[in-house]
Amino acid sequence: MRKRLRSGRGGGVMEIPLAFLPENKEARVIKVKGGRGLVRRLSELGFTPGARVKVLLSNSPGPVLVDVRGSRLGLGRGLLMKIIVDTEVNS
Repeated sequence: MRKRLRSGRGGGVMEIPLAFLPENKEARVIKVKGGRGLVRRLSELGFTPGARVKVLLSNSPGPVLVDVRGSRLGLGRGLLMKIIVDTEVNS
């Protein structure tokens, strides 16, 4: 499910669904896949392109605790599968 895309600067972007991001790893939101309503709702929660996210707690099964823009949110894995992130974040 991982996909490497080339950027215009010669570097690469490692795209994965946020559901696959390991605990305590930071990533950057690339896009949200879904209908207008879902994209709008997740945008209201802070999941916009470029936003930094971090998985704080991921106990399977169950919701995942995520930090986005300083807010902690518990979200289901199905929803996190629709949030595509870049795991190669520059500090």
